[in-house]
Amino acid sequence: MPEASTPATRRPMGRPPLNMKIVPVRLPPETVEQVDALVGTYGRAKFIREAVENELQRREAMRPDR
Repeated sequence: MPEASTPATRRPMGRPPLNMKIVPVRLPPETVEQVDALVGTYGRAKFIREAVENELQRREAMRPDR
């Protein structure tokens, strides 16, 4: 019976790292419902990520040292 060959380099199985940090955030149920109504359950994380990034840019632009 022939031996199964293994590749010379081993890659980890599964999804590659996304270079993201998980940050639990508590939101009122009404806010989550509004977000879900706009973008759906599967768009929730992206919506929140973009909202935070947009707010950071807005506040950075308003900093007095700029």
